[in-house]
Amino acid sequence: MALWEKVQQCLHGDTVRQLQSVYGVHFPIDVRHTFAEWIEAQPWFTLEEDNSEHERIAGKLVEQLVLMIENRANELNSEDMFINKLRLQEIGQQFREMYSPNPFNLVRVVRNCLGAEERQVQQAEMAGGDSEQACTHRQIYQQFDMLQRRTQQTDLELKQLQQKQEAFIIRYQESLKLENILQELGHQPNGPIPLMEREQALLRQKQSLEMEIQTTAKELLQMKLTLAKKYSETCQQLNVLQSHILDEQLISWKRQQQLAGNGAPFEGSLETLQQWCESLAELIWQNRIQIKRIEMLCSRIPINTGAGPDNLLTQLNTTITSLLSSLVTSTFIIEKQPPQVLKKDSKFGATVRLMVGGKLNVHMNPPTVKASIISEEQARSLLRSERDVRKESSGDILNNVGTMEYNQANGQLAVSFRNMTLKKIKRAEKKGNETVTEEKFSILFQSQFTVGGGELDFQVWTLSLPAVVTVHGNQECNALATILWDNAFAESGRIPFQVPDRVPWPQLAQALNTKFASNCGIGLDAQHLSYLASKIFGPHDDYSTHMVSWAHFNREPLHMRNFTFWEYFYSVFKLTKDWLHGPWKERLIHGFVSKKEAQDNLLKKPIGTFLLRFSDSELGGITIAWVDNDPNRPGEKQVWNLAPFTDKDFKIRSLGDRIKDLPHLVNLYPDIPKQDAFGKFWSQQTDTPVVGTGYIRPQLVSVIPGISAPLNYDNPLTPSMMQPQSPPSPVSQPAANIGDSINDINIDNDIDSSWLQNLSGMDYDPSDIQQMGINRVMPSFNAQSMPGNNFPSPN
Repeated sequence: MALWEKVQQCLHGDTVRQLQSVYGVHFPIDVRHTFAEWIEAQPWFTLEEDNSEHERIAGKLVEQLVLMIENRANELNSEDMFINKLRLQEIGQQFREMYSPNPFNLVRVVRNCLGAEERQVQQAEMAGGDSEQACTHRQIYQQFDMLQRRTQQTDLELKQLQQKQEAFIIRYQESLKLENILQELGHQPNGPIPLMEREQALLRQKQSLEMEIQTTAKELLQMKLTLAKKYSETCQQLNVLQSHILDEQLISWKRQQQLAGNGAPFEGSLETLQQWCESLAELIWQNRIQIKRIEMLCSRIPINTGAGPDNLLTQLNTTITSLLSSLVTSTFIIEKQPPQVLKKDSKFGATVRLMVGGKLNVHMNPPTVKASIISEEQARSLLRSERDVRKESSGDILNNVGTMEYNQANGQLAVSFRNMTLKKIKRAEKKGNETVTEEKFSILFQSQFTVGGGELDFQVWTLSLPAVVTVHGNQECNALATILWDNAFAESGRIPFQVPDRVPWPQLAQALNTKFASNCGIGLDAQHLSYLASKIFGPHDDYSTHMVSWAHFNREPLHMRNFTFWEYFYSVFKLTKDWLHGPWKERLIHGFVSKKEAQDNLLKKPIGTFLLRFSDSELGGITIAWVDNDPNRPGEKQVWNLAPFTDKDFKIRSLGDRIKDLPHLVNLYPDIPKQDAFGKFWSQQTDTPVVGTGYIRPQLVSVIPGISAPLNYDNPLTPSMMQPQSPPSPVSQPAANIGDSINDINIDNDIDSSWLQNLSGMDYDPSDIQQMGINRVMPSFNAQSMPGNNFPSPN
């Protein structure tokens, strides 16, 4: 549902009036209503003000909106619409004058309006929702309402206390005046009776006034004690609410941000959290001011019986200031993390935000933020406050200082680093068999600023997620293993950057599935994960209680292989992401299935049935297995496996086109015609092979040496299956036992044996020798078989 539709459905009464106050002459709400669909379709939140290309896009948005307003005005021709027409014309002219010189002004205004709508709708939905999250949010808003009413009430009582104390001071001064008069009369000689009566009257008045002063003093003391206790309760409630927001909600957001590094879904929005933190800052600051005011009132009239409010107020001042300090330091966060695999001499970026900066007016004197890289040991020392690590670093970063900027439209105080470059890195001594791709660093962001006119000074810092520094592209695979393990299994409050050495397989399986799904369009099913588990543990019925160590994950090679489990998984993941995204997402690739299981399944199917699985022996390879007649055993079937296709093969010709080239591949397992399955992934062929220069364009196709099956271009799905001419001896054996060595294969003289030479240079498993080297791509052209064979002679 569109946002504007939600606004109209969810908001009523006061919430509508609050939203209307956001709109004004800068962006009338009737413009929002008239062009709602277009407004929500534009990339307002992705435009960056310091990007010249984005500035050009913003200018186009202004021009489009003005034109739409003017066109809409011209459509209103009836007398009833005359006033609306004039208003739209006025708005169009106003927009052109206000926003054409600086189009980002419109971007900021629209962002602010849309953000306000999102927050209002979110609150309305949570208020009416029954989910656990909605209930939690509703409770938080209720606590804020209660604390705001409480703060308003204590402010009113404080004013009453101040008035009563001012009246007390006046009465006290009157008492002093009477005391002075009586003293003067006492020094005079005995006079007439009227003078003595006046002295008696003044004395009675003084006694009455003193009794009133004593009563008022007790009342003032009681009011101060009552207020002090109320402030104490308010501080406790603020502490509970702040702990919940910072230690649960914000930590949860940071955890989601870390899991997003492995591909987990992540909303990424900080708007609700910022709203809560700003409300906390406002409440804490208001109560801090009130506590300081009552402290001042107590100092003016130091009425204290030993159990007075003075000591309590001193403690409260310390408590409320500590709450503010904790809030400020905790809300200095990394909104956009730097990459967790940092390549030396490559540019990278990050965004840091102070979520309470706007409320505390920090932007009035914008602070600078500095970034530096520190080691794991330095990060530990920093958290333990063992030494001032903020002056240390483990490398040099260029363009590492930026000034925080305040965005008036959304109230955000942030700084974006876009051109940082790691120029130098200092590595620690290796620990045991640890490699450089297991060494973790972190980017330290730090700043300093004052609040309250210089009254409070804050030194804030925050650490990025762990990062691995590489110097070459071939280190990326193992670096990503370190990052995936850390992101998946890091615990809250850990010592940097400790992770468990062993984890349950179901947890690792979930992390692998998340990584695969986020990059390849769709995740792994239970059969895929069971196959992956068998690569580590061997065949078992249940892997739910098995534990996987880091060594099994990415240190020790798999059984009878020279690569680790992660290297195998990463190579498949990268191949799928780069070249097989479409077929994988359509579930056309079986992928993680053993050769034996593939053979067993195919032997039950008709001739020409095929499936695709990832190679066990070659990293980043995918092979095609298909069932055909056994040339040496009439009436029996044989499963053939093609040599794996890899990244270099798909750079030349796609998987879909390679499948199209091979007429003996008829149905994708179990029974899907290959055109129905892969037709959408075939390249479009031109009707004429002659180009403008008079030359004939050749066509690249895949062929299988040893099988005489010419391509039928008119109907590529019709196989022309001939008896395989090579290898005659091994194919007469069962599919799983074809040949013990490459010398067992006999090749006829009329067959090109280059595929065999290429195969001999491969890192292969002897059990895979039956895989035939068909992924040789060559130009093929037959003038007699092509349409329009009367070609002009080239000049």
